[in-house]
Amino acid sequence: MNSLTQDAALHGSAVGLTADTITFRGGQPLKGRIEVRGAKNLVTKAMVAALLGETPSLLKAVPNISDVRVVSGLLEIHGVRIKRDDASGDLHLDPSNVESAHMAEINAHAGSSRIPILFCGPLLHRLGEAFIPDLGGCRIGDRPIDFHLEVLRNFGAVIEKLPDGIRMSAPDGLSGAKIQLPYPSVGATEQVLLTAVRATGRTELRNAAIEPEIMDLINILQKMGASISVDADRVIRIEGVDRLEGYRHRAIFDRNEAASWASAALVTKGDIFVAGARQAEMLTFLNVFRKVGGAFEIEEDGIRFYHPGGDLKPVVIETDVHPGFMTDWQQPLVVALTQAHGVSIVHETVYEQRFGFVDALVDMGATVQLHRECLGSEHCRFGQRNFLHSAVISGPTKLHGADIEVPDLRGGFSHLIAALAADGVSRVSNVGIIARGYENFIQKLHDLGADFTVES
Repeated sequence: MNSLTQDAALHGSAVGLTADTITFRGGQPLKGRIEVRGAKNLVTKAMVAALLGETPSLLKAVPNISDVRVVSGLLEIHGVRIKRDDASGDLHLDPSNVESAHMAEINAHAGSSRIPILFCGPLLHRLGEAFIPDLGGCRIGDRPIDFHLEVLRNFGAVIEKLPDGIRMSAPDGLSGAKIQLPYPSVGATEQVLLTAVRATGRTELRNAAIEPEIMDLINILQKMGASISVDADRVIRIEGVDRLEGYRHRAIFDRNEAASWASAALVTKGDIFVAGARQAEMLTFLNVFRKVGGAFEIEEDGIRFYHPGGDLKPVVIETDVHPGFMTDWQQPLVVALTQAHGVSIVHETVYEQRFGFVDALVDMGATVQLHRECLGSEHCRFGQRNFLHSAVISGPTKLHGADIEVPDLRGGFSHLIAALAADGVSRVSNVGIIARGYENFIQKLHDLGADFTVES
């Protein structure tokens, strides 16, 4: 049974938001049913999109995660009225009284989030100006905002760098533009969409990201009155309109969270039903999961992931933009690959420093070697830049308990499942980062039978 420092750690809405350290006693298979709600990578952008509407919006299946709280705070200081139903996940957003906010308030609410950059297009349309602070985020590599600033300049924004942030204005309004991204960046694609829908004229975006969360954002904007077409060759065309209305929309499920729990089932030799998960958006992950030796069953209301017995098998994985293998999927799966019989290779092509989390796995007994070379089928943009972006994992290796500090969101969840699979006791600190993207993860661990103690 779980030993918790206080009952509220399991049942309070702040679960996972205030916890700092969890002590795990490993070796217990995770078994049971959990539910995933709306995708972190969609709901926060959908909340920003509500700024573009002249009437209120309703977003359904919004998870109770800290990133949602950050965006809610940023919207509220800009005059948006927000009402949330925690039980249903319904979020009502009324932007009828949008107003400017002071830089100090934006800084205070944004914290380490990078989401403020996406406020710029909608605020330039509504107010003619926008402010953003210095941006933070997970320590997984360089995430420059140059793409975003260049996009906004193309639309006609005037950008002024200040000591504590950036001020933008649009004295002549924003106009459509032809934009070619050097890389199909999700964030830059979102920036174009949120800016172009109210810009005068036509926008053509080439080399756009086409992730399911991007397509769901397009669905939302179309519901609001936008005119957007997506071609098969990563070209998105937007016809600007004068007015957008609010929307009613159920967010796409969080496929990253679903894949994380699937990996947890595999590495702990468990059996987890992930309610809300869908096959279509996880097709690439499911293929790899089965190749490693995992099993799954597709149901109407979710997917069952389980370890069917027998040895896990090594694989070669190359992360890529959609429809490739997601970068957010590789970190939890790497933990499972430490238990595979043979040598696995993971070539990371999306973020150049996403293997920082493996240091803790090595301390726990894993055999992982990092390389600067591209150990994949193709050379990637990091191959000649001295980044450790390829991993060779040899297994199986017995994992043992250790003291771990969470470095980032996905790596942090990977550390949790490593601790759950390890022999002995592990003390994992800085777990609050995990609450950025995993709703009520402590409660879910409890429901799945994990043996742990929470320290607030």
